[in-house]
Amino acid sequence: MLVAAAVCPCPPLLVPEVAAGAAPELDAARAACTDALGVLAAARPDLLVVVGTAGQSGLGRYPQGTPGAFRGFGVDLDVHLGPAGRPAPERELPTSLAVAAWLLERTGWGDAPIEGLAVPDTLEPERCAETGRELAGRAGRVALLVMGDGSACRTLKAPGYLDERAAPFDAEAARALGAADVSALRALDPGLARELKAAGRAPWQILAGAAEGTGLTGSLLYEDAPYGVGYMVATWS
Repeated sequence: MLVAAAVCPCPPLLVPEVAAGAAPELDAARAACTDALGVLAAARPDLLVVVGTAGQSGLGRYPQGTPGAFRGFGVDLDVHLGPAGRPAPERELPTSLAVAAWLLERTGWGDAPIEGLAVPDTLEPERCAETGRELAGRAGRVALLVMGDGSACRTLKAPGYLDERAAPFDAEAARALGAADVSALRALDPGLARELKAAGRAPWQILAGAAEGTGLTGSLLYEDAPYGVGYMVATWS
């Protein structure tokens, strides 16, 4: 059963070594992520599942200890999804899960087992709901760390250029995340999300599936659009 969730953005720029001189611009987002992970730890889960996207490839599961790296962004920095196991898994974490691993290492995650799940950002809403329900049933007390960004079309210099639909989309997503509104998250349009380059849509809808019938309440800790991309941090408990 899902007992807690944290929603965080997953830009590599969240890692100060990657952001370099621009690192202070995301200090507020990092602080909010730290607070959100504190809510997960306080829930004392039997299992933490980290959910993020990995382009348009299929579902990918990553066991505890899977390594990740940021060398593709010009930084010699390695992370692991929880304590490294032996033998080390052969695959590396996709970027969304590597950012999550960095957050968990930074906050000193406790002893609860960790697993990673990467999904295509095109995963259909019903498949998202099914996946969420399956994750919620993995242990008696399950927590989710949900990694995903909003639209990438909030300004002229945004990765997806300016789209007038982006701000309303992000506002509704932020409202739903802050209110733990399962129905509203499930109603997010995957086609519109894809046009707005909102990679968080599928992970958020997985969270909605996992939270069905739980009565969790939400809190929005951060919402902004630095670099023209919608970033949100929320907790459900």
